[in-house]
Amino acid sequence: MTLALFLIDDLPSGPFTLDGPEGRHAAAVRRLRVGEELLVSDGRGAVAHCVVAAAGRDSLDLTITRRWDEPPPSPRVIIAQALAKGDRGELAVELATEAGADEIIPWRAACSITKWDDGPRGDKALTKWRATVREAAKQARRAWIPIVTEPMSTRALVDKAREVALTLVLEAGRSTRMAEVELPESGDVLLIVGPEGGITEDEINAFEQARSRAVRLGPAVLRTSTAAAVALGAIGVRTARWR
Repeated sequence: MTLALFLIDDLPSGPFTLDGPEGRHAAAVRRLRVGEELLVSDGRGAVAHCVVAAAGRDSLDLTITRRWDEPPPSPRVIIAQALAKGDRGELAVELATEAGADEIIPWRAACSITKWDDGPRGDKALTKWRATVREAAKQARRAWIPIVTEPMSTRALVDKAREVALTLVLEAGRSTRMAEVELPESGDVLLIVGPEGGITEDEINAFEQARSRAVRLGPAVLRTSTAAAVALGAIGVRTARWR
């Protein structure tokens, strides 16, 4: 059975106490006891294999038996996920995180039904995405927690597309298949996923002027909540990310 992973801000080099929300979850919910094993990570590549030395009501005293650093995946994959209605946006970032996204950009697309404002409601939605990503990273036993940036406009995303090694705009109905595109072995790959209403021609034209390519994943039309995860799987098997 795969060991549970817990996240802390800084990973020590010697024995330490796992407390706070993670310690409470490990001791009271997972009910880990003396002698049981677990993984602890700082979410920035450092991982430790630990054994429980003592268990309290809401904390665990841990001994580190092995510690290592996992290199970041290459190429890095950035997901620009259009804001989606209901819980589809959260589902999209959850699946993308489990599939290996390294960075997630909330995109204010023209056809997005949901609109995040710059006030408390927008902050609350962004906080929810970040919490979803953190929990999904733990579920997937990932040593690297994806970054969730501030929301971007189309203009800002076009500027981002100019900075990366490759940008792919996922759009059903395009003649070019993603499988036909040569993928870089290093650098950043930006995947742009549209909302339920699709990506407008003006948006696609703007991205293409920034050296982006509009592609389709396959014959099926995917929901905005699943497209990124499927694309990440395709990139994973075609590059060194999953080797």
